[in-house]
Amino acid sequence: MRPGILGKKIGMTHVFRPDGQAVPVTLLKAGPCLVVQRKTPAIDGYDAVQLGLVEFTKPARINKPMTGHLKKAGVEGAKFLREFPLAPGDDLKAGDKVLVDQFKPKDKVDVIGVSKGRGFAGVVKRHHFRGGGGSHGSMFHRAPGSIGASSFPSRVLPGMRMAGQMGDARVTVRNLEVIDVDTEDNVLVVKGAVPGPNGGYVVVQRAKR
Repeated sequence: MRPGILGKKIGMTHVFRPDGQAVPVTLLKAGPCLVVQRKTPAIDGYDAVQLGLVEFTKPARINKPMTGHLKKAGVEGAKFLREFPLAPGDDLKAGDKVLVDQFKPKDKVDVIGVSKGRGFAGVVKRHHFRGGGGSHGSMFHRAPGSIGASSFPSRVLPGMRMAGQMGDARVTVRNLEVIDVDTEDNVLVVKGAVPGPNGGYVVVQRAKR
């Protein structure tokens, strides 16, 4: 069983089920991927495989150490690399192909991506605070309010929700249903939304829960 696959987000649309129900879906360009390196317990201390997404990439966009690393495995044009742990019995080795045909409709997958960066945001936008009144002389509209007591503990507790950087973080969406698999164009259709912008890199793996 293959551990997962790398890809890019194409965009969102919707499909109709046989009963006429409209289902929102996300199209993912999944693969083709090549095994760049096989990690073994004897050498690396754990059993895993490093996959690289094969795509058109200018040679200048890949530095010399990475170029040598890819050349050793006979892989070209792989800029996006990620590791997947392997289960006992998996026989992947450097140079093997990993394709989207490992998934079937009705499978459940976890999709990992980087969410869109929203910049510096206040508590109303970032944490969905309600905010204060808008009339009757109110001067409390989108402020965060109290962030801690004065006399004790006389400090701001860790994890306090405040304004700050919003988005641009690793997000995992679990248990998305596979609606369709296009093996000719390497397209995976999953139900629901996937983090990140169109064209953003994603990691697709089998659902863990």
